[in-house]
Amino acid sequence: MPRRTATMLASTLMLIALLCAGVFIPVPYSEMSPGPTVNTLGDHDGEPVLQIAGRKTYATSGHLNMTTVRVTSADYRMNLVEAVYGWLAHDNKVVPHETLYPDGKTEEQSTQENAEEFSQSQESAKVAALKELDVPVKSWVIVSTVVKGSPAENKLHAGDVIKAVDGTAVKQPADVAKLVTRHEPGQDVRFTIVPAKEQAAAEKEKRTPTRTEDITITTTTSDDAGEKRAIVGISAGTDHTFPFTIDIKLADVGGPSAGLMFALGIYDKLTPGSLTGGRFVAGTGTIDDQGKVGPIGGIEMKTVGARAKGARYFLTPADNCAAAAKDTPEGLTLVKVNTIQDALGALKDIRGGDTADLPRCGK
Repeated sequence: MPRRTATMLASTLMLIALLCAGVFIPVPYSEMSPGPTVNTLGDHDGEPVLQIAGRKTYATSGHLNMTTVRVTSADYRMNLVEAVYGWLAHDNKVVPHETLYPDGKTEEQSTQENAEEFSQSQESAKVAALKELDVPVKSWVIVSTVVKGSPAENKLHAGDVIKAVDGTAVKQPADVAKLVTRHEPGQDVRFTIVPAKEQAAAEKEKRTPTRTEDITITTTTSDDAGEKRAIVGISAGTDHTFPFTIDIKLADVGGPSAGLMFALGIYDKLTPGSLTGGRFVAGTGTIDDQGKVGPIGGIEMKTVGARAKGARYFLTPADNCAAAAKDTPEGLTLVKVNTIQDALGALKDIRGGDTADLPRCGK
């Protein structure tokens, strides 16, 4: 065989071998890509995203789109060829697998966590919107989760209302940890609670719950990094009673990042006129009960997805501005927001056509 032919054959075989290796060798990476965007003012799967009963609502127009990111599953093993393609693709992003699934988190655990965060974001969106409208909302501190195998297991339950710890009234979720950590590990702590079932019955009957229980729990030592402290194995959260019904109908979505857009959608439906003036506005951001907007992940994917759907303005958490401004899709204006008040002010300018002084990312 001529030397040139042999060389070409050897090179071809080596290339084939490398391609095969690239296809079959897994790499520790995952991929993010633009996900669906949904207009919070419109319908999804045949029904309104926001459904409000017991309060007058008003017609809306335009778009207030929440945005999402698609990610590969926890058990998906990307190969080298896919990773390289993802790195080169403009609309996708390849990240270390542990970025999306830290500490070996399974698909089931991630889905459950995202569902819980999504549910909490809906509650905070409702509270933030109603506070802006000066509509009173009743709130109280509850047991959010109970750690399996902890001292609190089978003594406290998710949904129990925490009235006091060691006789000291609890007003905020942070009060619970502060009062528990006053103890040394191994000491007893006393919780005064309204059981979840009693609270649910009282809400249904529109009355104040009357039955409380005192639960004594022996603390244990924290096993996380940092200074050791007394714990009982719960996380505290906040629950609310609203003066009318607000339902958010959106399946197959998780995480807390739609909070801001839900809050704006609720506000729009409960006020005369249109927040957008018919414009196509999208956005993202967590929101807390006080209306503060927090950062999210995958901002670059969300701006791409929003622009592809037709968005002209994108409400961007201030802490995400730097990343979003690095590669802004053409024709999309990134509007920086820190609070729901910032977003409402920006929307006023947008619907009025007075956009020259909008607080933009990168300026």
